[in-house]
Amino acid sequence: MARVRYGARTDAEIAAARTASSRLPDIWSTGVVALWETDPDAVAAVLPPPLKPTGRPLARVNISKVDLPGYRLGAGSFAVAAAHDGVEGWYPLVMPMTHERALIGGREVFGEPKKLGEVTVERDGLVVRAALARHGIAFVEVRGAVSGDLPLPEPVRKTDFYFKFLPSVDGPGFDTAPVLVHCLRNEKVRRLERITGDVVLRESMYDPVADLPVRRLVEITIGEKTTDQKGKVVERVSAQALLPYIHQRYDDPQQLLDGPPQGSV
Repeated sequence: MARVRYGARTDAEIAAARTASSRLPDIWSTGVVALWETDPDAVAAVLPPPLKPTGRPLARVNISKVDLPGYRLGAGSFAVAAAHDGVEGWYPLVMPMTHERALIGGREVFGEPKKLGEVTVERDGLVVRAALARHGIAFVEVRGAVSGDLPLPEPVRKTDFYFKFLPSVDGPGFDTAPVLVHCLRNEKVRRLERITGDVVLRESMYDPVADLPVRRLVEITIGEKTTDQKGKVVERVSAQALLPYIHQRYDDPQQLLDGPPQGSV
Protein backbone atom coordinates (compact mmCIF):
# COMPACT_ATOMS: atom_id res chain seq x y z
CA MET A 1 0.00 0.00 0.00
CA ALA A 2 1.23 3.49 -0.82
CA ARG A 3 2.26 5.71 2.09
CA VAL A 4 -0.76 7.31 3.75
CA ARG A 5 0.49 10.82 4.40
CA TYR A 6 -1.96 11.57 7.19
CA GLY A 7 -0.76 8.47 9.00
CA ALA A 8 1.54 8.43 12.01
CA ARG A 9 5.13 9.39 11.47
CA THR A 10 7.90 7.16 12.76
CA ASP A 11 10.09 8.07 15.72
CA ALA A 12 12.99 8.50 13.30
CA GLU A 13 11.03 10.96 11.15
CA ILE A 14 10.00 13.00 14.19
CA ALA A 15 13.57 13.07 15.49
CA ALA A 16 14.92 14.11 12.07
CA ALA A 17 12.46 17.01 11.89
CA ARG A 18 13.47 18.21 15.36
CA THR A 19 17.16 17.96 14.51
CA ALA A 20 16.70 19.93 11.28
CA SER A 21 14.83 22.74 13.05
CA SER A 22 17.50 22.98 15.75
CA ARG A 23 20.28 23.49 13.18
CA LEU A 24 18.88 26.46 11.32
CA PRO A 25 21.53 29.07 10.41
CA ASP A 26 21.21 32.69 11.48
CA ILE A 27 18.38 34.30 9.54
CA TRP A 28 18.90 38.02 8.99
CA SER A 29 16.00 40.39 8.57
CA THR A 30 15.80 44.00 7.42
CA GLY A 31 13.46 45.98 9.59
CA VAL A 32 12.20 49.35 10.71
CA VAL A 33 11.68 49.99 14.44
CA ALA A 34 9.83 53.02 15.80
CA LEU A 35 9.69 53.86 19.49
CA TRP A 36 7.57 56.53 21.15
CA GLU A 37 6.09 57.66 24.43
CA THR A 38 2.32 57.28 24.54
CA ASP A 39 -0.58 57.74 26.95
CA PRO A 40 0.29 56.01 30.25
CA ASP A 41 -3.37 55.31 31.01
CA ALA A 42 -3.75 53.58 27.64
CA VAL A 43 -0.72 51.37 28.33
CA ALA A 44 -2.10 50.41 31.73
CA ALA A 45 -5.51 49.65 30.18
CA VAL A 46 -4.20 47.05 27.69
CA LEU A 47 -2.05 45.04 30.12
CA PRO A 48 -3.70 41.91 31.52
CA PRO A 49 -2.70 41.04 35.07
CA PRO A 50 -0.17 40.17 36.34
CA LEU A 51 1.61 42.44 33.81
CA LYS A 52 2.18 46.00 34.98
CA PRO A 53 3.37 49.24 33.34
CA THR A 54 7.02 50.17 33.53
CA GLY A 55 8.28 53.56 34.63
CA ARG A 56 7.96 54.90 31.07
CA PRO A 57 4.86 54.57 28.83
CA LEU A 58 6.51 53.28 25.66
CA ALA A 59 5.00 51.82 22.51
CA ARG A 60 7.03 50.16 19.78
CA VAL A 61 6.43 48.88 16.29
CA ASN A 62 8.74 46.45 14.44
CA ILE A 63 8.20 45.98 10.71
CA SER A 64 10.55 43.50 9.01
CA LYS A 65 11.10 41.46 5.89
CA VAL A 66 13.03 38.21 5.75
CA ASP A 67 14.23 36.52 2.58
CA LEU A 68 13.69 32.85 3.38
CA PRO A 69 14.48 30.08 0.88
CA GLY A 70 11.61 30.01 -1.58
CA TYR A 71 9.64 32.97 -0.29
CA ARG A 72 9.79 36.35 1.40
CA LEU A 73 8.30 36.66 4.86
CA GLY A 74 6.91 39.88 6.25
CA ALA A 75 6.68 40.09 10.03
CA GLY A 76 5.44 42.83 12.30
CA SER A 77 4.78 43.55 15.95
CA PHE A 78 3.03 46.37 17.80
CA ALA A 79 3.86 46.25 21.52
CA VAL A 80 3.84 48.25 24.72
CA ALA A 81 6.41 48.24 27.51
CA ALA A 82 5.48 45.98 30.42
CA ALA A 83 6.95 44.36 33.50
CA HIS A 84 6.42 41.11 35.38
CA ASP A 85 8.04 39.95 38.58
CA GLY A 86 10.99 42.33 38.22
CA VAL A 87 11.52 41.60 34.51
CA GLU A 88 10.94 44.40 32.00
CA GLY A 89 9.99 43.63 28.42
CA TRP A 90 7.27 44.06 25.82
CA TYR A 91 3.67 42.95 25.52
CA PRO A 92 2.67 42.67 21.84
CA LEU A 93 -0.93 43.51 21.00
CA VAL A 94 -0.85 42.36 17.39
CA MET A 95 1.77 40.59 15.25
CA PRO A 96 0.88 40.55 11.53
CA MET A 97 2.55 37.83 9.45
CA THR A 98 2.36 37.31 5.70
CA HIS A 99 2.55 33.50 5.78
CA GLU A 100 0.66 30.84 7.70
CA ARG A 101 3.83 28.95 8.61
CA ALA A 102 5.08 31.87 10.69
CA LEU A 103 1.63 32.28 12.20
CA ILE A 104 1.03 28.72 13.41
CA GLY A 105 4.15 28.09 15.46
CA GLY A 106 4.01 31.40 17.25
CA ARG A 107 0.34 31.14 18.17
CA GLU A 108 0.18 27.47 19.10
CA VAL A 109 3.54 27.08 20.84
CA PHE A 110 4.23 30.46 22.42
CA GLY A 111 0.77 32.09 22.53
CA GLU A 112 1.83 34.98 20.30
CA PRO A 113 -1.01 37.22 19.04
CA LYS A 114 -0.19 36.61 15.39
CA LYS A 115 -2.63 37.29 12.56
CA LEU A 116 -2.34 37.10 8.79
CA GLY A 117 -1.71 40.55 7.34
CA GLU A 118 0.27 42.65 4.91
CA VAL A 119 3.76 43.81 5.83
CA THR A 120 5.64 46.37 3.75
CA VAL A 121 9.28 47.49 4.02
CA GLU A 122 10.44 49.69 1.14
CA ARG A 123 13.64 51.64 0.63
CA ASP A 124 14.46 53.86 -2.32
CA GLY A 125 17.84 55.43 -1.74
CA LEU A 126 17.44 57.28 1.54
CA VAL A 127 13.63 57.23 1.54
CA VAL A 128 12.00 54.55 3.69
CA ARG A 129 8.39 53.46 4.12
CA ALA A 130 7.17 50.59 6.27
CA ALA A 131 3.60 49.60 7.07
CA LEU A 132 1.35 47.02 8.70
CA ALA A 133 -2.04 46.45 7.09
CA ARG A 134 -5.07 44.22 7.58
CA HIS A 135 -8.56 44.32 6.07
CA GLY A 136 -7.36 46.96 3.59
CA ILE A 137 -6.27 49.39 6.33
CA ALA A 138 -2.63 50.36 6.84
CA PHE A 139 -3.13 50.83 10.57
CA VAL A 140 0.56 51.63 11.15
CA GLU A 141 2.82 53.47 8.72
CA VAL A 142 6.38 54.63 9.36
CA ARG A 143 7.93 56.96 6.81
CA GLY A 144 11.03 59.07 6.59
CA ALA A 145 14.58 59.35 5.30
CA VAL A 146 17.83 57.79 6.48
CA SER A 147 19.84 60.48 8.23
CA GLY A 148 22.99 58.66 9.30
CA ASP A 149 24.68 55.54 10.65
CA LEU A 150 24.34 54.47 14.27
CA PRO A 151 26.88 52.51 16.33
CA LEU A 152 26.16 48.81 16.47
CA PRO A 153 24.73 47.71 19.83
CA GLU A 154 26.16 44.76 21.70
CA PRO A 155 24.20 41.50 21.48
CA VAL A 156 21.28 41.72 23.88
CA ARG A 157 18.59 39.52 25.38
CA LYS A 158 15.04 40.84 25.19
CA THR A 159 11.82 39.54 26.74
CA ASP A 160 8.32 39.45 25.30
CA PHE A 161 5.29 38.48 27.36
CA TYR A 162 2.52 36.25 25.95
CA PHE A 163 -0.58 34.57 27.32
CA LYS A 164 -1.18 31.05 26.08
CA PHE A 165 -4.73 29.73 26.36
CA LEU A 166 -7.47 27.67 24.69
CA PRO A 167 -11.05 28.98 24.67
CA SER A 168 -13.48 26.59 26.28
CA VAL A 169 -15.24 23.96 24.15
CA ASP A 170 -18.53 24.13 26.03
CA GLY A 171 -18.97 27.80 26.90
CA PRO A 172 -17.22 30.96 28.12
CA GLY A 173 -13.81 30.67 29.71
CA PHE A 174 -10.90 28.34 29.02
CA ASP A 175 -10.37 24.60 28.78
CA THR A 176 -7.41 24.77 31.15
CA ALA A 177 -5.83 27.51 33.21
CA PRO A 178 -4.07 30.05 30.94
CA VAL A 179 -0.35 30.55 31.38
CA LEU A 180 2.01 33.51 31.15
CA VAL A 181 4.99 32.93 28.84
CA HIS A 182 8.31 34.74 28.92
CA CYS A 183 9.76 34.61 25.41
CA LEU A 184 13.51 35.26 25.52
CA ARG A 185 15.18 36.56 22.37
CA ASN A 186 18.90 36.90 21.77
CA GLU A 187 19.40 39.68 19.23
CA LYS A 188 22.45 40.56 17.15
CA VAL A 189 22.65 43.61 14.85
CA ARG A 190 25.05 43.98 11.94
CA ARG A 191 23.77 47.27 10.47
CA LEU A 192 21.85 50.18 11.98
CA GLU A 193 20.82 53.58 10.62
CA ARG A 194 18.80 56.48 11.98
CA ILE A 195 15.60 57.59 10.24
CA THR A 196 14.19 61.09 10.48
CA GLY A 197 10.46 60.77 9.95
CA ASP A 198 7.13 60.10 11.59
CA VAL A 199 4.69 57.39 12.65
CA VAL A 200 1.09 57.40 11.42
CA LEU A 201 -1.55 55.41 13.31
CA ARG A 202 -4.80 54.96 11.40
CA GLU A 203 -8.18 54.06 12.83
CA SER A 204 -9.14 50.37 12.49
CA MET A 205 -11.85 48.52 14.36
CA TYR A 206 -9.82 45.34 13.92
CA ASP A 207 -6.44 46.68 15.05
CA PRO A 208 -7.18 49.74 17.25
CA VAL A 209 -3.58 50.78 17.87
CA ALA A 210 -4.61 54.41 17.32
CA ASP A 211 -5.61 54.34 21.01
CA LEU A 212 -1.86 54.46 21.80
CA PRO A 213 -0.96 57.80 20.18
CA VAL A 214 2.50 59.19 19.52
CA ARG A 215 2.99 61.71 22.34
CA ARG A 216 6.76 62.00 21.89
CA LEU A 217 8.75 60.20 19.21
CA VAL A 218 11.90 58.66 20.70
CA GLU A 219 13.56 57.17 17.62
CA ILE A 220 13.11 55.45 14.29
CA THR A 221 15.78 53.10 12.95
CA ILE A 222 16.33 50.71 10.07
CA GLY A 223 18.72 47.82 10.45
CA GLU A 224 19.70 44.24 9.82
CA LYS A 225 19.44 41.80 12.72
CA THR A 226 19.10 38.16 13.63
CA THR A 227 17.37 36.67 16.66
CA ASP A 228 16.66 33.33 18.23
CA GLN A 229 13.97 32.68 20.78
CA LYS A 230 13.09 30.33 23.59
CA GLY A 231 9.99 30.43 25.71
CA LYS A 232 9.21 29.34 29.24
CA VAL A 233 5.98 29.20 31.21
CA VAL A 234 6.49 31.27 34.33
CA GLU A 235 3.10 30.95 36.03
CA ARG A 236 -0.53 30.03 35.65
CA VAL A 237 -2.75 33.09 35.66
CA SER A 238 -6.28 33.84 36.77
CA ALA A 239 -8.78 32.88 34.08
CA GLN A 240 -11.25 35.39 35.48
CA ALA A 241 -8.68 38.20 35.30
CA LEU A 242 -7.57 37.34 31.75
CA LEU A 243 -11.00 36.77 30.22
CA PRO A 244 -11.81 40.50 29.68
CA TYR A 245 -8.67 40.82 27.52
CA ILE A 246 -8.94 37.86 25.14
CA HIS A 247 -10.73 39.98 22.54
CA GLN A 248 -7.23 41.36 21.80
CA ARG A 249 -6.51 38.07 20.03
CA TYR A 250 -9.51 38.09 17.67
CA ASP A 251 -11.04 40.41 15.09
CA ASP A 252 -14.51 39.50 16.40
CA PRO A 253 -14.79 37.92 19.86
CA GLN A 254 -18.12 36.42 18.80
CA GLN A 255 -16.21 33.94 16.65
CA LEU A 256 -15.24 32.14 19.87
CA LEU A 257 -18.84 30.97 20.07
CA ASP A 258 -19.18 30.15 16.38
CA GLY A 259 -19.41 26.44 15.57
CA PRO A 260 -20.32 24.32 12.56
CA PRO A 261 -23.95 24.55 11.48
CA GLN A 262 -26.31 21.92 12.90
CA GLY A 263 -25.72 18.59 11.19
CA SER A 264 -22.51 19.63 9.36
CA VAL A 265 -19.30 17.66 9.36
